[in-house]
Amino acid sequence: METTTEAYSPTERTRVRRAPARATYDREVVHGILDAGRVAHVGFVREDQPIVIPMAYVRDGESLLLHGSTRAGVMTALAAGTPACATVTLLDGLVLARSAFHHSVNYRSVAVLGRGREVRDEAAKRRALDVFLENFVPGRLAEIRGPNPQELKATLVIELPIEEVVAKQRTGGPIDDEEDMALPVWAGVVPVGLQASAPIACSG
Repeated sequence: METTTEAYSPTERTRVRRAPARATYDREVVHGILDAGRVAHVGFVREDQPIVIPMAYVRDGESLLLHGSTRAGVMTALAAGTPACATVTLLDGLVLARSAFHHSVNYRSVAVLGRGREVRDEAAKRRALDVFLENFVPGRLAEIRGPNPQELKATLVIELPIEEVVAKQRTGGPIDDEEDMALPVWAGVVPVGLQASAPIACSG
């Protein structure tokens, strides 16, 4: 269920101290970035070893939904309530400056901190998987076979609440030093984006 609060509350863990002007806790901005992304990098610690796994995700109201095999280490860790961080980054452009030091990238990113919850109820689990598929390919759900009981049993669905969260983004061109402005070097932004190509049918 969507909430009407305009912004999330920053915490000590989400308060940005380096370039704080690029940070925002605005709910609409956070949701917009999450909705535009497709892959989250999910980090957790297992036996004193930090591990980061790229995972497909969708936003469902005030939660991120993740799913995977019941045998996957990241899924069992999340289901057990292991503290986690899910980050989503969208690369928007390469920022080319007149000096090496001032090269950068334009980006939009979100970091969500918290503990996941396993979706155990069968109806809720089926709904979560439906939300997942419909978000990825709208209309696809009506065309395919849904998961059978064995497939459902082999799948873990994790709900990660969007509560402790921060977005950070950079826009605009390079910020060159004044003494470099006269250098005979091209400077500006090379836009970058994710684009789907023509579908390729399987052989069957």
